[in-house]
Amino acid sequence: MRHELYIGAATSWLPERMTLGEAARAGLADQARIWNTGIESVCVSADKSAPEMAVLAARAALERSKSEPEDLHLLLHACAYHQGHDMWPPASYIQRFTGGSSCPAIEIRQMSNGGMVALELAGNYLIANDRPTALVTTADRFCLPGFDRWRSDPSTICGDGGTAVLLSTRTGFAKLRGLVSVSDSGLEHGGRGEQFSDAPLSTGSPIDLNSDTLVRELGVEALLSRIEAGQREAFDRACAQADVKLSDIDWYVLPNLGRTRMRAQYFDPFGIDPQRSTWSWGRQVGHLGAGDQFAGLAHLASEGALEPGQTCLLAGAGAGFTWTVGILEIMSKP
Repeated sequence: MRHELYIGAATSWLPERMTLGEAARAGLADQARIWNTGIESVCVSADKSAPEMAVLAARAALERSKSEPEDLHLLLHACAYHQGHDMWPPASYIQRFTGGSSCPAIEIRQMSNGGMVALELAGNYLIANDRPTALVTTADRFCLPGFDRWRSDPSTICGDGGTAVLLSTRTGFAKLRGLVSVSDSGLEHGGRGEQFSDAPLSTGSPIDLNSDTLVRELGVEALLSRIEAGQREAFDRACAQADVKLSDIDWYVLPNLGRTRMRAQYFDPFGIDPQRSTWSWGRQVGHLGAGDQFAGLAHLASEGALEPGQTCLLAGAGAGFTWTVGILEIMSKP
């Protein structure tokens, strides 16, 4: 990269976890089916909305990076699901309740890849405008009646939480050495129904993501091959930017998907050792919508797993299909 970008802080605010056993006893989940995903528990917010969780994560990021709200030159908020109000800008709410700076505050929608895409956009904004600091937040709360975290997506169990990353052109605990996005819009209809609707949830609720459109059209092997091709291009280009080999990566921060998807999309095709990934943690918190990567990085930082000189790969993927991969060099203990 021509200009240097740093991660000044990575934080998350995650609510209490509900185990699969607890969900089954409450009649919320089919334990036999969900057991196959490998997910053991998920974070469930009983009362806090998605933007409220983002605010808590954002405040922690500002405090940890010793930054003030007036230091921010951009705030981007990424999400995948309903933010608590209709036709309302949650980014402005997050900005207001993290100190009320006057910088642009903008919402990003790219589903599960939203946080990573927002990171790339924020970095480009800082470089293009010669500005020092941006804040990227994510937050999602998956709840009924619109979304059934235990049934809406047959191979992924969704959790709630907010995350934040402080991006700087000056200093931070990690240097962003590579950041690449790749899209294959020919696959977008895999997450789309047959007809456009006139209002949210008017085709039925809770949302059902159990679509086999792409499988019927392409076949399982061809579909997986196409997904792998997009991801591999993003992986290879990010590694080339960072001048590292994939085998040299110390930590892989991956989406918190079900076990079958993790094996098919990450572990097997890229030869990733699950022990060098955030999988053991991710199966305890669930898929956090747009925030898996920031929360995973925050987890590694809080556990003391990141050491100076290590490299850390963050991989995002969203229904669309867009893949974003970032590679960090750890400069100091977070």
